[in-house]
Amino acid sequence: MHRFRSLVLPVAIVLGLLFHRYLVQVRELTPYLIFSILLLNYVAVDMKKLKVTMLDVWLMLFQIVVSLGSYFLFKAFGASEIVAQGVLVGVLCPVAAASVVIATMLGANRETVTTYTIVGNLMVAIVAPVYFSFIGTLQEMPFLQSVWLIFRRVAPTIALPFFVAWGMQKLAPRANAFLYRYKGLSFYLWACALTITLGQTIDFMFLHGKEEMSSILVMGGASVFYCAVQFAVGKWLGGKYGDRMAGGQLLGQKNSAMGIWIANTYLLPLASVFPALYSIWQNLFNSWQLWRKDARSSRA
Repeated sequence: MHRFRSLVLPVAIVLGLLFHRYLVQVRELTPYLIFSILLLNYVAVDMKKLKVTMLDVWLMLFQIVVSLGSYFLFKAFGASEIVAQGVLVGVLCPVAAASVVIATMLGANRETVTTYTIVGNLMVAIVAPVYFSFIGTLQEMPFLQSVWLIFRRVAPTIALPFFVAWGMQKLAPRANAFLYRYKGLSFYLWACALTITLGQTIDFMFLHGKEEMSSILVMGGASVFYCAVQFAVGKWLGGKYGDRMAGGQLLGQKNSAMGIWIANTYLLPLASVFPALYSIWQNLFNSWQLWRKDARSSRA
C-alpha cells in the first residue's frame, strides 16, 4: 500500500494539470469526500482506548498560537495577504488521517497517533470559524454571525464524522462493523480529494498566478521552512512524552486535501498554494524516513 501511496501525489499533480478545468466543476464533492475519509478512519478506532495527554495539549497549542502568530508576523514584515493566509492555513491544517499508517510504520504508538488525529480535527472545527471570522472572505460580517456561518459549514465535514462513529460504536455496532470492513477505501477517497483540490489550486494559478508570482515564490520557501519546523518541534515535543516519532508525524504530516479545501472556501484561493506545496515536502520527508528505517532494519 505504501508503494501506491507514494505515487498518489505525483499522479494527482499530473491529473490536476491536465484536467484542472473539469476538476473545478466537481469541487463540491470535496467536503463529502473528507467526511467519508474521516468516518472510515474513525470506525476503525476503539473509542474506549482514546486518552488525551499533555502531548495533545501542546500540539494543539502550537497549531493555534503559531498559525495566528505567523499570520500577523508575515503581515508585519510586509508580506501579502495571500502569503499570510497560506501560512495560517498551513500550520492550522489538521493532521492527516494517513498519519496513523506512516507513524506506526516508523515505530510510533498507534493509540497516541489515533487520539490526536481525532482531537486535532475537532480543535480545527472550533478554532477555524473564529479565525476566519476576521481573516478571509467573510470578515465584513458581524463576528458571531460569521463564526456561526463558518462553523455550520466546517463542523459537519470535520467534527461530525467523530460523533457518527462514536454513536455507531455505542448504539449500532453492526453498522460500525460493516463500515469497518471498507476502511481501506479511505485511501482511494483521499486520492480523489487530493486530485480535486490540487486541480482547483492549479486552475486558480493558471488564472491569476502570473499576477502573484512573487507571493507564490515566497510561499514556496515558507512551506519548506514550516515543514522542517513542524516536524522538528513535533519530534522534540514527542520526545518529552516518550514518543518522538508520533510527535513529529502529528505536527508535521498535514491533511493537505483539507487544507487546500479550507483555503479555497474561506480564504483567498491562491493561499491554497501553501498547503499544496507543503504536501510535496512532507511526502518527500516521509519517504526518506521510511527509506532510512528500512535501511537500518536491513543492517540490523
